[in-house]
Amino acid sequence: MDRYIILGFDLGASSCRAMIGFVDEKEKKVSVEELYRFPNFMIRLGNSLYWDVLRIWHEMKQAIKLAYRRYGEKLVSIGVDTWGIDFALLDETGELLGNPHTYRDPRTENIMEEVFSIVPKDKIYERTGIQFIRINTLFQIYSMVKAKDPKLRIAKTFLMIPDLFNYWLSGVAVAEYTEATTSQFLDPGSKKWCFDILEALGVPTNIFPEVIEPGTKLGKIEARLASELGISRDINIVAPATHDTASAIAAGPMIDEDAGYISSGTWSLVGVELPKPLINRKAMEYNYTNEGGAFNTITFLRNVQGMWIVEEIRRILADRGQQLTYDDILKMARDSKPFKAFIDPDYERFVAPEDMISEIMKYLEKTKQEKPSGLGELFRIVFESLALKYRLVFEQAEDLLGKRLRHINIFGGGSRNWFLNQLTADFTNKVVYAGPDEATSIGNILIQAAGLGIIKSLKELREYVRNSYPIKVFEPQYSKEHEDAYIRFLEIIGYRR
Repeated sequence: MDRYIILGFDLGASSCRAMIGFVDEKEKKVSVEELYRFPNFMIRLGNSLYWDVLRIWHEMKQAIKLAYRRYGEKLVSIGVDTWGIDFALLDETGELLGNPHTYRDPRTENIMEEVFSIVPKDKIYERTGIQFIRINTLFQIYSMVKAKDPKLRIAKTFLMIPDLFNYWLSGVAVAEYTEATTSQFLDPGSKKWCFDILEALGVPTNIFPEVIEPGTKLGKIEARLASELGISRDINIVAPATHDTASAIAAGPMIDEDAGYISSGTWSLVGVELPKPLINRKAMEYNYTNEGGAFNTITFLRNVQGMWIVEEIRRILADRGQQLTYDDILKMARDSKPFKAFIDPDYERFVAPEDMISEIMKYLEKTKQEKPSGLGELFRIVFESLALKYRLVFEQAEDLLGKRLRHINIFGGGSRNWFLNQLTADFTNKVVYAGPDEATSIGNILIQAAGLGIIKSLKELREYVRNSYPIKVFEPQYSKEHEDAYIRFLEIIGYRR
């Protein structure tokens, strides 16, 4: 067989898609097309925020039935990637113990310092190499210990979100490496759980499953599920790089030892690809994270709140009766006054605000900056601030690596944002290569292909991508105004070089 048909689920925090991939082994090409899409959203109940994983599962089953009706037994494999950090608990019979909380749930507020009083911050970073953010799994699960949550006491199995769906697909409960590293309690070098940290925090360690590599074939689709859906029992279930960032980075065709990358979506994952973890005091101070990548790589990066801020502004405007397309937003921003004001995209109150516009205005008041005179200026402030934050993160990476990065590869849905791409080139004074915009789905599909024995290496995987997708180039138009703006941005966010 020269042409393989593979179904990849790319489940995001705001939108979920079932993507069909066509892998041509003879031509070494890949193409993907959207088969089915459905929304995802946090559900607020009282003071808590949840994911409705059963609704997501229902939609996934509809997509599988549609894929099978269309392609029949030519469909050879299914795999799932999702966002990182969040998790589910199962009881001793394998049943779900309640809807999982979302990473934006307020239960982790003010938890970090309490954890550090039990396990020193230095030790956690030394063992895990993971960036400190209050939303991390470590702080979520400790909040359950602190609250004496009964679910934690009766849990038999801990599964990260993509592992949950792969479990429901295959009947096999395991932890895929790239997703597991986002927990902040897995050693990225040894690829083992940090039981010493968990035990110190009072977390039961018997609930954590075996850690597997991305591209592991979990087996055939679960028999009862195949019968329910009326499909063949012969479809393989393969765990790709189940953390969406790792799948996207695998499909980054321009990445080399002198390149930085931005996986651009709701979050911007800004960093470089390394062959092994880089864990030292300066990396901890810069808050860099050593997450697992495909083919024994490390995705060394910083999480920056990305298009989340724009999405929340759009949501608020829609609630007020004003619908804006992304093309509308980009044109409005392009035509607005530059360098008017800046925000820190990672400001704590931008994590889960009820009204993002109001929070931005309060931030501008707090930092004594001029407020935008219209929506175009508001969006421009956000986009310029993102580009400026990218520059800071790349400068920190260059300091840690001891060398200058020559160019930046932006991929994922945000790579379609031509205005932000140009701003990134301008403020960093680096050439930006944008694309592919479907990097996560492409990576998911091709890592599944690797699990089936079609692709043998990361180099070969990226050859498929280069053969299949054009890359847009944005040349920097750097000026003294950009440098002055960067200096002012650093002052506003309180950063000293």
